[in-house]
Amino acid sequence: MSDRNGSGSLASSLTDLMTSLMIIFVLLLVATLNNASVEGQSTRNRILEDLKHDLRIFSSQGIQVEQDPADPLALIVLVPSGLLDFSVDGATVPPKGVEFLNEFSPLLAGVTCGKYRHDISSIVVEGHTDSTGTDEHNLALSQQRSLAVVQQTLAALDANDKACFLDFLSATGRGSREPILSPVTGKEDMDRSRRVIFKIRVRSFEQREFRSVLGAD
Repeated sequence: MSDRNGSGSLASSLTDLMTSLMIIFVLLLVATLNNASVEGQSTRNRILEDLKHDLRIFSSQGIQVEQDPADPLALIVLVPSGLLDFSVDGATVPPKGVEFLNEFSPLLAGVTCGKYRHDISSIVVEGHTDSTGTDEHNLALSQQRSLAVVQQTLAALDANDKACFLDFLSATGRGSREPILSPVTGKEDMDRSRRVIFKIRVRSFEQREFRSVLGAD
């Protein structure tokens, strides 16, 4: 009888020990993940601030670089009004836009394909339309505008920068979902709504860790 009691007590003690070790392991894992997440956010914020600072070279051209309010990992590059404003129902880059992209694209490549090459996840050229027309038509038209800008951007680059940009660059159309409103009247500014913007997104903590595990640069 005493042997059975002793065996039961030993089994119970071992169970309690294993449970305690498991709890300690889980707590350590949670603490490690939290610390890694905080470190990842700090790294992300530092990269975004450094990138935003380095992109200030465009300020003399009237280009603005802002944090994307909808994405903590992204910066929005706002092109001055009148340069990439498309004609009504048109998807041809205007002459001033071609001149602008020929100057802007190599400079952007110099920044993003330099010290930030391994920190950037994507550069998205985002096309927009005004609110006239159907949603289906506007979505297709905005995609055509973004593709036209991508093609002109690549045409302005040398072979090395073009190869780098092909890893990052993509085109997307947003249709008329994000119109530009006049600060005076509050109504849509049709000319400014027909536009294209650049969005630069840095790698998330998970993406950076995944590349580290793979041994990628």
